[in-house]
Amino acid sequence: MATRTRNDPADVIGRVGSHWGWVLAFGIITLAIGVIALVWPGRTLLVIAVLFGIQLVVLGIFRFVAAFGPAMSAGTRVLYALLGVLSLIIGLFAVRHVLITLLALVVLLGIFWIVSGTVELFSALSHKEMPHRWWSAIMGIISVLAGFVILVYPGISLFVLTLVLGIWLIFFGAMQIGLAFQIRR
Repeated sequence: MATRTRNDPADVIGRVGSHWGWVLAFGIITLAIGVIALVWPGRTLLVIAVLFGIQLVVLGIFRFVAAFGPAMSAGTRVLYALLGVLSLIIGLFAVRHVLITLLALVVLLGIFWIVSGTVELFSALSHKEMPHRWWSAIMGIISVLAGFVILVYPGISLFVLTLVLGIWLIFFGAMQIGLAFQIRR
């Protein structure tokens, strides 16, 4: 006979509470990564670029293998195989040329923030019934400005983003550690 689990908040908290050690471990690891990012920001950037390249290599392998899976049309097989090979090539290039990868990532991030901020700004200005639309407009403007700063000063922007990431990871890790001890209680 299968046991049914309830999804009310008390049961969910009870199940999570029995695994407070995982939350504690996650918090400690997150805090340690934040400290590492602050102590070695340059190396942190290199690790991020290499991990990005490795992710693309693994994705390329999975896409290529998926191209030979069952229940796919010939066109889908070709697209998956091409996507797999392209991802594999770009991933290997990213691992081999880390600085170019970092520059490409920062340029893409800057463009994304500009486009995202522009969409958010125009959405806030064109929808009068939107709740808190002025906050959305302000956030859109900040996003556009941040995108331009990243594109104009990519090296400094990467360094600052690494420091912000390190501070955030330390803060988030400390919060997770505190949460783990509250769950334990």
